[in-house]
Amino acid sequence: MHSSNTFNADVLPFNLLDEEEYRLLQDNLDIGYYQAGEIIISTGDVPEGLYIILKGCVSELDVQNIEAHHGHTFVHYTNDDYFGAWSALRGSAIHDFVADEETICYILPTKILLDLIYRNPNFGDFFNKNLTLQNELLEQKNDSLNMTEFMLARIDSSCMREAPLLPSGTDLEGATRFMSDNHVDCVLIRRGKRYGMVTRTDLLNAIVLDKLPVTDDVQGIANYRLITVEAGDYLFNALILMTLHQIDRVVVMQGSELHGIIDLADTLSYFSSHSHVVGLRIERATSIEELKAAAGDMGDLIRSLYSQGVKVRFAMDLLAALNKRLMSKLFNLIVPESVLPHVCLVVMGSEGRGEQIVKIDQDNGLIMRDGLDWPECQTILQQYSKELVGLGFPECPGRVMVSNSFWVLPISDWTSRMRGWVAKADSESLLNLSISVDAYPVAGNKALFKTSRNWLLRELKQQQRFLSSFAKVALVFETPLNFLGGIRDRAAGVDVKKGGIFPIVHGVRVLAMQHQVAETNTYKRIEALIKMGVLPQRLGSELMESFSILQWFRLAHHMHQQEQQCSVEDLNNDVSLGHLDRLDKDLLRQSFQVVKDFKKHLSLRYRLGVGL
Repeated sequence: MHSSNTFNADVLPFNLLDEEEYRLLQDNLDIGYYQAGEIIISTGDVPEGLYIILKGCVSELDVQNIEAHHGHTFVHYTNDDYFGAWSALRGSAIHDFVADEETICYILPTKILLDLIYRNPNFGDFFNKNLTLQNELLEQKNDSLNMTEFMLARIDSSCMREAPLLPSGTDLEGATRFMSDNHVDCVLIRRGKRYGMVTRTDLLNAIVLDKLPVTDDVQGIANYRLITVEAGDYLFNALILMTLHQIDRVVVMQGSELHGIIDLADTLSYFSSHSHVVGLRIERATSIEELKAAAGDMGDLIRSLYSQGVKVRFAMDLLAALNKRLMSKLFNLIVPESVLPHVCLVVMGSEGRGEQIVKIDQDNGLIMRDGLDWPECQTILQQYSKELVGLGFPECPGRVMVSNSFWVLPISDWTSRMRGWVAKADSESLLNLSISVDAYPVAGNKALFKTSRNWLLRELKQQQRFLSSFAKVALVFETPLNFLGGIRDRAAGVDVKKGGIFPIVHGVRVLAMQHQVAETNTYKRIEALIKMGVLPQRLGSELMESFSILQWFRLAHHMHQQEQQCSVEDLNNDVSLGHLDRLDKDLLRQSFQVVKDFKKHLSLRYRLGVGL
């Protein structure tokens, strides 16, 4: 019979339907009543369609004997959950669906379900259990480009270039050399109270096409009809002017004084993100104070990327690159130039893997050339750690910093210490090795790091006993799924780092070490392991998707905490299920299931034989 009740269309995937599609769904819903223990769908049966629970509880089982309840429970469905869609589309069920208690379900017939899927591709994609498609839906749901941020951006030094001014009387040859030496494609000249512009194209046309002597004064080919904007005006107005006049540059004035140049490419880049601005400010910094100003923009960039729905992997890559440039620039400002060829600054842990979005703490060390005489070493490195704090990188609680002499060693001692960790393989040694094996060079002589890394990879290749001990660390934290396949919630929330991110990172790290994969980034390690045949294609792909999803939830949680004025030092990874909608919970549950499968893979490969 048809339902007279109002169906809740405010939850995914039903809120993807338009008004006409929703009316079709509403007009064709039936209602089914089931007693506790009753089989709703049996393995091999053709389901009536899609079931949506109005009241009650249903288990998806792989059991053959329902009464005995032997076998495995995959998922536990409750109010407003749906089930049976995949079975209906496939034509037969591969699991049993059993009412745990008295249950009432809406039933959407398969014919109507297929009709809606045909009409609405997004609705159809939702029923594909592939994590990639559901992750894209999650990103689409949060894809809100922050136009206000761009519309209100003001013209200042962060979004414009210096205006290169040619000396009076410069000839064409001199102007060409000036552009080449200063790596610019346009220059300004002054004639009386007016400014003119000469571009690289102007010079090329004058010399090649117009056959002008290179000794001619460059003033003769300058364009004095410049389009200008005022410093402090809205950046959007500069973009409008460039679009209106079909030009690539506008000159920034402050009253009658020349202030700079705004380039169209820079403006469009600013429109998409502020990353180029941050990177430019880092490169141009000549003092620690200027670096601090650039680092202050990093927080804005993180929030901007998050609000724009940028994929987590791309956001991590971008921010890792900027962080490394920031730390490298600071190191080069503090360490004497004569010392730089003899030392290598490495970042470790999540920073070394390029997977730290919100700055958590410092994780760095210094590899030195054997026999280096540097009396000021510790004083300068203490200053470096202190200045990093000012740039937004808190001190590491475990003291994994160059200000701690334990992490500052000649290369022979560095490799000797790692050899000792491998031989000892106690909990402290395994922790230190986990940190250092993800090291990445950011400043100084990178050949020192490569020598150390290559030695370690060769050393570990045949250390099967050690690798088994090391792999066991990935199983230390339980996967937060209960015996019914649902997420096991705690009062504080679900720790996505311990429950999902860490097992993926560490398990992949062990496999990469065994197979001499030099990459440190988890995504790149997985890709290399798939290519080598070490990881099955499907498991590897699902690991990358799950890793992205878990990192996204972690970032969203950190953004929410910061909105609540939580300091960087007090950020945690405990995501509250109460703040998640149905799609979020489903993605999180599936991601944890992939983590659980990966743990089983590790347990079998390294013969760990421990519970998961």
